[in-house]
Amino acid sequence: MTKIVVTGASGQYGRSATDKLIAMGRGEDLILISRTPGKLEDRIAQGCTVRYGDFDKPETLAEAIAGADKMLLISRTRVGARILQHKAAIDAAAANGVQHIVYTSFVNVEEDNPAIVTIDHRETEKLIKQSGCRWTFLRDAHYADAMILNAGPGFIASGVWQTSTAGGREAMVWRDDCVNCALAVLTQEGHENKAYPITGPNSENFAEVVAMLNEIVGCSVQLVETDDDGIYAMFDAMGIPREPVDDQTVGGIPWNSDDMVSFERSIREGYLDICTDDVEKLTGRKARSVRQMIEENREFLKQQIP
Repeated sequence: MTKIVVTGASGQYGRSATDKLIAMGRGEDLILISRTPGKLEDRIAQGCTVRYGDFDKPETLAEAIAGADKMLLISRTRVGARILQHKAAIDAAAANGVQHIVYTSFVNVEEDNPAIVTIDHRETEKLIKQSGCRWTFLRDAHYADAMILNAGPGFIASGVWQTSTAGGREAMVWRDDCVNCALAVLTQEGHENKAYPITGPNSENFAEVVAMLNEIVGCSVQLVETDDDGIYAMFDAMGIPREPVDDQTVGGIPWNSDDMVSFERSIREGYLDICTDDVEKLTGRKARSVRQMIEENREFLKQQIP
């Protein structure tokens, strides 16, 4: 049976993917690597192999990856400073027998996209293509979870959703739908050397999302338009660093404001207005909507109303 190595297996995406693969009976085929393997002790009892591996210590990766046929390379969280980390994993994969790398990329990595998040993904995709391994790029759109479940409570509590997107649209996607697409690619044939834009079913702007929040949750959030300087000021006041810093989290999210400000500019200028049916093509199920996420988490969100 094909052996699959999952990087960052103790993170949110990695845990979800591992849970689903185990549920498919693939636990014994999994090699889980993490720089904090103690967080994965429960996986050993589920049949998985757990190994230490640190992208910042390339010398640890050959042993960690040994025996794997496929790699699920989950992008790191240090936006703007991930290329060397990803290169270490790709080099180790190519040198140690991995045949196919499945990478969690981003929905639009074209060079003119102003979002700095695209630089890491674009360069990582190039490195994977140059590695000699077969590849699949899962170009995930903006996670609906990040805006509705992570940032949403703050918007509801303050009554303000501040943005510089100026009506720009995007098709936010459930992280769980992205994970399901990864599983399809890892466990089916025919996805080698292909890129899939993984998006939600509807292209929406933040005004429409705020209207849904207010309607479904019963809150009174106001969308406030500002410019890039205004967004920087907001994040500065929250204590969020402008440049990427490892393990810097606010409200459970690894933020840096250079990332977020350039991301909003990308939405504003139309770079993320991409909507596909690739979730359904890969999984056989339609992508779930932002509205459904709000509806399914209505009680949680309602509790954030002051």
